Amino acid sequence: MIERSNPQISIRRQCTLVGLNRSSLYYPPTQETEENLLLMRLIDQQYTRTPFYGSRRMTHWLGRAGHEVNRKRVQRLMRKMGLEAVYPRPRLSQAAPEHRVYPYLLRGIEVQHPDQVWSTDITYGRCSTGSCTWWWLWTGTAGTYSPGSYPTPWT
Repeated sequence: MIERSNPQISIRRQCTLVGLNRSSLYYPPTQETEENLLLMRLIDQQYTRTPFYGSRRMTHWLGRAGHEVNRKRVQRLMRKMGLEAVYPRPRLSQAAPEHRVYPYLLRGIEVQHPDQVWSTDITYGRCSTGSCTWWWLWTGTAGTYSPGSYPTPWT
C-alpha cells in the first residue's frame, strides 16, 4: 500500500494515512532459527500423538528428549503454530440457547440388516508428505459382523 517512489506524497504522509509506524515499514521481518524450526517440528509430532500436552508437559518432554528449553519459549512456539492443549473446558455440555435442536431421526427404528443405516466422518491427519484427509463410511448392522458384507469408499 505504500509507494516508496511516489513524488507527490512523502513516505511519512503515506504511513500516517495508512496508520502504520514508519519504523514498521523499514523493519525487515526476522525468520525463525533452525533450532526453533526443529523444536516446532518436534512439538508438532508430539502434539499429534498427545494433543492434551500443554506447554508445561511439552517442555518436560523436550527436556527428556535432550532439548533444554524454557516454558515461555515453548508457549511462544505453540502459540505461533496455533496449538492449544485439548482438555475439558468448563460448561461445555451446555448448549447455547439460540442453537436449533435437531431431532434424532433413528429413534424408534430397529436396525435389522446391513446398509439400512449409514454414517460418515471426515478426519484430518498428518502424513509423511504433508496433510491428509480421510473419509470413513460406517454402516449399521444387526447381529454379527461378516467380512465383505459392508461396502467401503474405495470399492
